[in-house]
Amino acid sequence: MGAKLSSANDGAVTVVVIAYNDAEHVTEAVASALAQGDAVGEVVVVDDASTDDTPHVLERLAISEPRVRVVRRAVNSGGCGTPRNDGIDAARHPWLVFLDSDDVLAPKAVDTLLALALRYDADVAAGLCVRRELPGGREIPWQEQLFTTESVHDGVAGRPQTLWDTLSVNKIYRRDFLVSRRIRFPDGAAHYEDFVFTARVYAAGPRFAVTPETVYIWHVRYGTGQASISLRRDRIQNWQDRVTAHQQVLEIVRESGDHDLLIAAQTKFLEFDLAVYLSELPQRTPEYQDAWWRITREHVGTFETEAARRAAVAARWRAEVLLGRERSAVDVRRLAELAVNPPRLTPPYAGDARRPLWDEAGSPSEGTGEIVLDGLADTPVALLPLYVLGNVGTGRRLVLEVRMADLYGRTAHAGPERATVELRHRVTGAAHRYEAAWEAEPGGHGWRAVVTADAAALCEGGTITTWDAWVTVAFRDGESATRPLRAGSGLKRLVRMGRRGRVLLLQPYATNSGCLAVRVADGLSGMRRVVAGRISRRARS
Repeated sequence: MGAKLSSANDGAVTVVVIAYNDAEHVTEAVASALAQGDAVGEVVVVDDASTDDTPHVLERLAISEPRVRVVRRAVNSGGCGTPRNDGIDAARHPWLVFLDSDDVLAPKAVDTLLALALRYDADVAAGLCVRRELPGGREIPWQEQLFTTESVHDGVAGRPQTLWDTLSVNKIYRRDFLVSRRIRFPDGAAHYEDFVFTARVYAAGPRFAVTPETVYIWHVRYGTGQASISLRRDRIQNWQDRVTAHQQVLEIVRESGDHDLLIAAQTKFLEFDLAVYLSELPQRTPEYQDAWWRITREHVGTFETEAARRAAVAARWRAEVLLGRERSAVDVRRLAELAVNPPRLTPPYAGDARRPLWDEAGSPSEGTGEIVLDGLADTPVALLPLYVLGNVGTGRRLVLEVRMADLYGRTAHAGPERATVELRHRVTGAAHRYEAAWEAEPGGHGWRAVVTADAAALCEGGTITTWDAWVTVAFRDGESATRPLRAGSGLKRLVRMGRRGRVLLLQPYATNSGCLAVRVADGLSGMRRVVAGRISRRARS
């Protein structure tokens, strides 16, 4: 990871841990901070007036470890910003790192960040954060594209994509930089306080260093009944809070006088924030959808035209539909598909390549005016929102029929030649690949390819494995596009005979984003686990 620091830098860092009613996890968080080594001079734990056993746990930690210092608030603040501000005020060392009580710092994170900041004389240094899903343990890098190489920047204006990193916890800060510029978190019950804090940091023009090393483990606990604010997206207030935070971000950047950074902040909202919520919008009630549509139109309607022009075509089209239409169930479903990653635009396709339309225009008085999909002709085919469907066959082996629609003639012009279907192991990333040639569908509306997989090869000795289905489309000019398969027909449990007479249970299904995945249970023990899991889920519901 980072270079070993000299003794002159021992005790240079204060790790600020915030906690509220988290006696179960706070010890692990503090231990991860103490394990960073001599560079950590103190761990300041701010207890936001917990009412559970957290104060007693922290008292024991402070007695057993002299580097642990507890700051206890008399009244709960209602959010995360105030206790972090308390930690900034209480810190005694020149560098700061923030940590939440239910997360952990990666091994050597502080050494890595501090060495990076010192090497480049940076005010702020950032590393990769990994979301660890519990209890399963799957790890998903957060905004991985921002942390591919080590780099340093004088301000973030030359690297506007930095705005996509809205986390406060994957960074080390020069305390004097924060204090001298009066950079604070929003106080009180403000949600998405990280958005506002990081905007204030970026707008202040820090010397900013980046490392590809993992420095923070963000624990995402499912099924605990204690979802974080960012995971409570089924509540319309969550979206309103996010929009309010983004309005503050825009005001902060606007006051900095950096117009390009302002456009970048608006473009980021169109490409990322909108997509996260749009992809789930069909699951919400009509009342939620109406409120969401109104809040979003009011906010996005204030954006500059250049923000949409700089966005990828899918984000641009989403904004055009939102601003140009009243909500309809059909539009919500299609927008949700266009908001997944990578995006896909479902047929039918109105108009043609010269004038592609969102749909056959209705009456403007009914809020269904004509919407032209700008940018189609200029976008490389590999970046277009191709729609590729995966149907599961019912033969003795696992048969996948792949169908691809022709997107306004652009796909036909590119000339799809070969399809490579991959079944990717969800945990290890191991893949089984199958190739087939594309065959044109009658009527010229799309293409079809069929592959057959050996189901026994997907088994792992009596366990349950999950495989995600992807396809790579190779075009005539040598270009290619890789997409997850959209789940089509044949989503039912299939029993097959594997090698040596073993029984296999295959369960093709649609993921939350509508993609095709296959769950494989090997042997009778694996099948019992699947059945037991289904019974358990039914009992809980």
